[in-house]
Amino acid sequence: MKNTLKYILLLTAIVGIWTGCKRDDDYVKSTPSDFISNFDLKKLYKESDLPLTATLLGGATSIKGVVISDFRAGNSPAGLLIMQNSRMAGNGIDSLRGMAFNIGSDASTYLPGDSVHIKVEGATLKRVNGILQIVGVSSTSVTKISSGKAVRTQAVNTGKILANPSFYENTLVTISSALYDPEPDADATYAGDRVIDDGFGKATVHTESTADFANMQVLPTGNFTGIPFVTGSGVSAKINLWLRDADDFFFVVLPKLSPIIISGYMVDPNGGDGNNEYIQFLATRDINFATTPFAVYTTNNAGASVTPALGWNTGGSRTYKFNLTSGTVSKGEYFYIGGTNKNINGSSSTVSTDISSANWIVSLDYTSLDGADGIGTKTSNLLANSGNVAGIAVFAGTNVTPSTVPLDVIFYGGAGGVFYSAGPPEVGYRITNTDYYGTINPLTRLPQNFYGAGTNKNRLTFPSASTSFSKLGGVYDATSGRWVTGRTLTSVKLSPTSQLIEIEGEGTSLVN
Repeated sequence: MKNTLKYILLLTAIVGIWTGCKRDDDYVKSTPSDFISNFDLKKLYKESDLPLTATLLGGATSIKGVVISDFRAGNSPAGLLIMQNSRMAGNGIDSLRGMAFNIGSDASTYLPGDSVHIKVEGATLKRVNGILQIVGVSSTSVTKISSGKAVRTQAVNTGKILANPSFYENTLVTISSALYDPEPDADATYAGDRVIDDGFGKATVHTESTADFANMQVLPTGNFTGIPFVTGSGVSAKINLWLRDADDFFFVVLPKLSPIIISGYMVDPNGGDGNNEYIQFLATRDINFATTPFAVYTTNNAGASVTPALGWNTGGSRTYKFNLTSGTVSKGEYFYIGGTNKNINGSSSTVSTDISSANWIVSLDYTSLDGADGIGTKTSNLLANSGNVAGIAVFAGTNVTPSTVPLDVIFYGGAGGVFYSAGPPEVGYRITNTDYYGTINPLTRLPQNFYGAGTNKNRLTFPSASTSFSKLGGVYDATSGRWVTGRTLTSVKLSPTSQLIEIEGEGTSLVN
């Protein structure tokens, strides 16, 4: 033991002497990059003027990126060259950020897709009229490297922009399925400031009176692509969106009116899922299901490894169907489908509140019965609470085929599972135009009719805690069929004594 200790000490001394005698050129040397990303630069900005020095920027003196501003149609902030870039951020972080550079009239000589290097040492990062920009940069500080680079556009709703303005200001975005508020007159044009609403917030679309498209007639609804500038903060924050030309608007049809909308669901009741899960709906008009039937499907993709070739009709353990063929509901009334237990929070040693007094249109023991029309085998887990994506869809009538378009649909849960294939043939779960999904890709303007296709990847989370009801909220226009306020999930933690008002109060509501 003593000899072993002696050898260890001797080896340690030798290593120490060798390390101390290493030459300087034995070390790996690194040189700081000449460039800093917008992502890293914006982290340094604290809403006060920031002089840019090489020391502050970790040795960097310049910024490089791809131009997104476009002066050709006459609708871009004067003197501002706007570009965006990103860097490898890791952990799934999206590091795309934008920046404006005040270089004067020469800004108009650059086109979208130009790759540029801009020397910023000695300049200042500040806000001017609400626009974050770098001032004190001469036109000679800009070097064009190439042209024709791909320009990335982000599809994002106004709520996300207002929640994280620094993420999206000075980048190219598309706000989807928005409409003018108020509705424009028949002869209204782009010129001036017009407010749009996408159900998650509002933005002001600004068009210079001298822009090439200023006198073009506007269409009431569609997708708006442009560069957002966010002024103010908190509840006073305001989005100003500058379309670069007439092609930055694309007309799309907004959601059609659905007599039934999904307003909440219980995925993880106390005492186990079997026969205790349920879904809450809101009627947007009076319905007699005996004369006007509907179908509701759930999809549970736990353990799924094969694309659902028949979509919502795949059946087996993947989808389960309910036919709504009896009972009535009044406009503005909540109703339910689910297991026969009809308890607000399942049952264990203590049975939770009986809510059988609510309007249950369908209640069946899905643990012992297959789904309607043979679609779906009996299951103890109707609504998934695993890591795979799950969903709920409503259809008009009970004769549903793989090509039938639903009236309303939501997806929730994790990102796992196999649920879409671009084909050919293209297969998966069909969607419709809702507050979360669109049948036209706002970026490519091509059809996207399935969940997982194009930008149709939005999904709600699981409730924040077990035995919680997922209340979706939102405000729906029962005349136009659009979401005035998009649905957002609120987790309502339930106890055995919780009452019906807790899952119905301040939930999804109607206007008109």
